[in-house]
Amino acid sequence: MSEVAIVTGGSRGIGRTVALTLAARGAAVVVGYAGQADRAAEVVNEITAAGGRAVAAGGDVGDENVVAALFDLAEGEFGGVDTVVNSAGIMKLTPIADLDLDDLDRMHRTNIRGAFVVAREAARRLRDGGSFVMLSTSVVGLQFPSYGGYVASKGAVEALTLILARELRGRNITVNTVAPGPTATDFFFEGKDQAEIDRMAKQPPLERLGTPEDMAAVIAFLTSPEGHWVNGQVVRANGGII
Repeated sequence: MSEVAIVTGGSRGIGRTVALTLAARGAAVVVGYAGQADRAAEVVNEITAAGGRAVAAGGDVGDENVVAALFDLAEGEFGGVDTVVNSAGIMKLTPIADLDLDDLDRMHRTNIRGAFVVAREAARRLRDGGSFVMLSTSVVGLQFPSYGGYVASKGAVEALTLILARELRGRNITVNTVAPGPTATDFFFEGKDQAEIDRMAKQPPLERLGTPEDMAAVIAFLTSPEGHWVNGQVVRANGGII
């Protein structure tokens, strides 16, 4: 029985690279996306051109019916679900004093409600022996100014991970969160000038930004048989920033 994976936020950035990485190891992949159907189609085409199996499905991860349909698609096309990676997320950076509450609500719908909806469906429908990975941010521990609203949403993701891992006792399912540091994606570069990017790249002892490939390698390990003993953890993949 071959692996079947769902990757939300799979049309760009870390999610895109995760989808390609899991497909390269033989998984059939459902590429979830919010509003970029063309980019999701590119990911599917790249996977299928290499001999893999993939389909794309769009929609809001905060909508429980959309997420249920995503799992229905995986089961209908490929026979079940073994791996779920929830990479969908949005970020608005501003000091807490200036944060528009509408922006806060939008972040929380995707980053908290969306994470919870995907986690709930994964808990119900992952096959025994499967794995679930969510994405947080190392800023939960680093506390950079202007990240308050975003970190509030990702702190909730980390707490949810720790509880879900314990609730799935007896099913041999692992639940972990990967918390990237500064990573070279469009998501990261948005709104930053070159001086800020250079400064952040120098923060890790390894003196560079992370890459989507760095993060995908960590996620691939956590969802592999070799990584199955890691459970209920938050992995801060940030090159050593403290």
